[in-house]
Amino acid sequence: MSKINVSAVSYLNTKPFLYGIFQHDVQNDIHLSLDIPSVCAAKLVSGEVDLGLVPVAVIPQLTTPHIISDYCIGAVGAVKTVCIFSEVPIEEVTALYLDFHSRTSVALAKVLLEKHWHLNPILLDSTEGYIDKIEGTTAGVVIGDRTMGLAEKFKYVYDLGQTWEDYTEGLPFVFAAWVSNKKLPDSFIKKFNEALKTGLQQIPQLIYILPTQYFQFDLKEYFTKNISYTFDKAKKTALERFLSEIESEVVIDYC
Repeated sequence: MSKINVSAVSYLNTKPFLYGIFQHDVQNDIHLSLDIPSVCAAKLVSGEVDLGLVPVAVIPQLTTPHIISDYCIGAVGAVKTVCIFSEVPIEEVTALYLDFHSRTSVALAKVLLEKHWHLNPILLDSTEGYIDKIEGTTAGVVIGDRTMGLAEKFKYVYDLGQTWEDYTEGLPFVFAAWVSNKKLPDSFIKKFNEALKTGLQQIPQLIYILPTQYFQFDLKEYFTKNISYTFDKAKKTALERFLSEIESEVVIDYC
């Protein structure tokens, strides 16, 4: 079998998956690149990679999407690292920067603005350094590791995982899933899921070896409470609900 090209998100929430892959012989079956979520998505859409841990908002752009894993980057309530940060209440926000790292979180913010908060601020594309421009009535969507420390900087923080749960009256959310753009061998899928499971089982060991830059977070709480990794029936229901909210009709093969 030729090696499978894989792109994975480079954020803290993906470390358990990577830890498992690097301890499993499935690493010998793949070429792995680490990217920001929007790049993971672009690589999968273009065919540069065969499999990616990608923002779920990109799924409708794939001709034959296959979700190949029992695991995902999800949340049941507050996720902590996908938020709108603001100096004023959300009702007073007149403009909102959209994180250029993101696809799903941007789409989620748009859904919640329109259908939950019933607001219509000016939506601004962002580039590197946009977080420094969040001030006054201009807020910003920020995702991933760059959210660390921002909750102490801004008076108002709106966690999009929690807000989605409020809006849907109890649904979890799926931010990213392991998606392929073609049918992959069952033997590889089995090995890959074993590797991911191994990483999740070894979160306590992983916490001890992570760089000190992550100590701003309660890592145990983040990995075991904020991030929900099991792609269960409730998350499949939530994913289908989200795709319908962004008016996307797509048939997904759950391998």
